[in-house]
Amino acid sequence: MASKLLRQTLTKTNRTAAIRCFSTAASVAFPSEYEYPTGITMKGVKISGRPLYLDMQATTPVDPRVLDSMLPFYLSRYGNPHSRTHLYGWESETAVETARAQVAALIGASPKEIVFTSGATESNNISIKGVMHFYKDKKRHIITTQTEHKCVLDSCRHLQQEGFEVTYLPVGSDGLIDLDRLVKEIRPDTGLVSVMAVNNEIGVVQPVEEIGKICKEFNVPFHTDAAQALGKIKVDVEKWNVSLMSLSGHKIYGPKGVGALYLRRRPRIRVEPQMNGGGQERGIRSGTVPTPLVVGMGAACELAMKEMEYDENRIKGLQERLLNGIREKIDGVVVNGSMDRRYVGNLNLSFAYVEGESLLMGLKEVAVSSGSACTSASLEPSYVLRALGVDEDMAHTSIRFGIGRFTTEEEIDRAVELTVKQVEKLREMSPLYE
Repeated sequence: MASKLLRQTLTKTNRTAAIRCFSTAASVAFPSEYEYPTGITMKGVKISGRPLYLDMQATTPVDPRVLDSMLPFYLSRYGNPHSRTHLYGWESETAVETARAQVAALIGASPKEIVFTSGATESNNISIKGVMHFYKDKKRHIITTQTEHKCVLDSCRHLQQEGFEVTYLPVGSDGLIDLDRLVKEIRPDTGLVSVMAVNNEIGVVQPVEEIGKICKEFNVPFHTDAAQALGKIKVDVEKWNVSLMSLSGHKIYGPKGVGALYLRRRPRIRVEPQMNGGGQERGIRSGTVPTPLVVGMGAACELAMKEMEYDENRIKGLQERLLNGIREKIDGVVVNGSMDRRYVGNLNLSFAYVEGESLLMGLKEVAVSSGSACTSASLEPSYVLRALGVDEDMAHTSIRFGIGRFTTEEEIDRAVELTVKQVEKLREMSPLYE
């Protein structure tokens, strides 16, 4: 493999430097020869070196084992998987089908129910617009939640402009929906219920199995955005009774630019394609399937199947270390969302008496975010936290810490130290804190 050759050609000194250069723990003190001599300046912000990475909900680093599986399909096995007349096409097609089986195995589906897409955003668009357009003569109503990902909410708003009706279910202070309210909102013309499995901002896990039972009872298709759930919690399409499920590669240590859509075959769910072309992926998603990316997503799913339990136990310990470490040193720290029903790698905290933008700017040695990567440019407080009923001042101070497979105890300790230091500094300047 090319990556293996690269590792072998590096001298011992260079290899150490390279590893440290790409480490997420770059803000931990290293010998001076590995430091950036003048620091890094980007977008007007100057920092001493690369920050440690705690934003795993935004994206994850590619697992080196995933990269190794992808490289041959860039360098030597570069055929188009839809070329049916020669070896290059055949081996790429075989690789795509192997990846399809790997993705299916992780969610308990048949490989025939997996359609490759460019990511969860495209899968969500196909699911929501595709289902409603296909059944538009009889079904004109959709049910979703106020805390969905922006691409789900925007797809629903797009359909509203076409005359469809959308019910946005509220959530409780724990971020969970009321199942009785869901039952009351289902109508004879309800064509789809769409509820995210694991929330990307606050990490709460919705009662998807119970939602699936309700949808089955009322014979309504159930779609779930499982981009943040795949490879992190146990996903079972049969147990959950989902008709459609959106998946993403770059949230599970796979490459960016690839995702998948689970589309149930029995009972069959139909969608109207959102893109026309050569009819690839059973006509649902035309366009040449990107073999290296698909192979990477398949490999990431296979690794997740083997290591999910180990990862969860390890990440749970790191999450407790982070939360306890902060709470032991400062007060006024609130966890947003349920602690009982949440993915352990997501910790969304609000800090009383602190101005949120100043906190984020002061934490430039730690790569964290104030919420979804898709909405973090907005100065408005998170719509997810507002839906939970979080006070606007507290919503403005929220920080989302994302812990993952490669996060270390040293990084957690450094994050605690920097966060506590910055919060204390800002509180000293606040006239509201005593």
